[in-house]
Amino acid sequence: MLDPSKPQPLDVTDFTGYINSCLELAQARLKGFASLEAVAQAEDELNAYTRLEGLEEPRDIFVSDEESISPRDIERAALALLDGKVLLEHTCAGEATRLGLGTKYLLNPRLDLDGETMRRLTGQESWPVDPLELSSMSLGRRHMLQLAWDLSNLAGDFGRDPAQVLKKQPLLVIVNEASVTSVELDFMEAGYYGFDPAKVFFMVQKSFHGFDLGPQGWFYDNSSPRRLHNHGHMLMQTTMDGQVYRNENGDKERLAWLTFRDFLSQMEDKISFNIEDLDYLSQSLDMTGLATALKLGEQGARMVMEVVTNHPENPQKGGACFWDPALKRNVMIESFQLKGIDHSEIVYLNKNINHYPHPAVALGTLRERGISMPVTVKEGFLYFQPVQGDLNFLLPTAYVRRKNLKPIHSWKSGANTIAALEAMAQQEKRPGFLQWASELTGLKL
Repeated sequence: MLDPSKPQPLDVTDFTGYINSCLELAQARLKGFASLEAVAQAEDELNAYTRLEGLEEPRDIFVSDEESISPRDIERAALALLDGKVLLEHTCAGEATRLGLGTKYLLNPRLDLDGETMRRLTGQESWPVDPLELSSMSLGRRHMLQLAWDLSNLAGDFGRDPAQVLKKQPLLVIVNEASVTSVELDFMEAGYYGFDPAKVFFMVQKSFHGFDLGPQGWFYDNSSPRRLHNHGHMLMQTTMDGQVYRNENGDKERLAWLTFRDFLSQMEDKISFNIEDLDYLSQSLDMTGLATALKLGEQGARMVMEVVTNHPENPQKGGACFWDPALKRNVMIESFQLKGIDHSEIVYLNKNINHYPHPAVALGTLRERGISMPVTVKEGFLYFQPVQGDLNFLLPTAYVRRKNLKPIHSWKSGANTIAALEAMAQQEKRPGFLQWASELTGLKL
């Protein structure tokens, strides 16, 4: 069992230290196991939350609505964005595994979705939107253009110069090892979408070989397949020296952790966006969510997690919020740590939208203490799967729900493909959007 409130120390100064820490964890936690098959069979028990028996319904969930968030709160959030005080993180490392189409950032429907592929994904012979009728733009390009468009409109609403507002906005773009060169070239080709290259940070999420069990115990097996260590390690990696970098037209400047921490100390909030979020293509800026996070940050929260109410008649599985009497606080527990908990017992599900008010505190805590390290066996090898949500155990965390709930729309599989194409078509039909995008990037779109 795991207690995320008391993680074992990790060395996250560099990859060698991290791998050695993982090896020490394997040797300590799994010394009684004779084989990887035995570890695989015990996964649920190994990863189970240590106090499952005593969990209660969560208390004091903050309701974000027109009564709790005032127009003045919204204005303050807008000004924080316009002044470049909110770090916008874009997680683009995911592969479209269920789509079978490679890195999501680079997916271009016009080029990648021919008739055969569309029939495979949708099971249909015709579609409301023909991919060939869309402009030739990748999902990542659409994502970045939408952000620039919304920030420019926000600037206009406040009488600011859109070009200057874009130059102030800091971004952190997280990519994978296979796509890094293509994504960097995309930014350079598009003139960084109007953003200042000095304020566009990149990081390449590293993958790791697995651990194997030999006669002398556990060892890091360089012949095993490489896999990502989940989004928990992604966040840890941002605190390692030299992992976050600027790429000003091919000239890379790698930042020491202390330099990046100093930058984070100037930020009022850090938000992470997922490249597959389809609602983002109609409105990338959630002003109510940001206003809520800033308000709760003023009250001391250093992590803000959004929850949704589980459907009582058709309860879903997922990460869940509970009250832990032993800790005397609400906690968010990942789905694979909920061994034996029935779906009907989950009142609030994790919506996977996290804010980090004053993010230097959260990332400094992560570098100093690490987080819980669940395990998994894949393809006959041991891997770790830390989740960044477990930071809620180490930080003052507020839990928020909306009065008016909106379901999440993401391009995860063939079932979402038509909705994805419709979202792209609607984006293009917005009056003036394509002409504005061409003028911003200098490209014919």
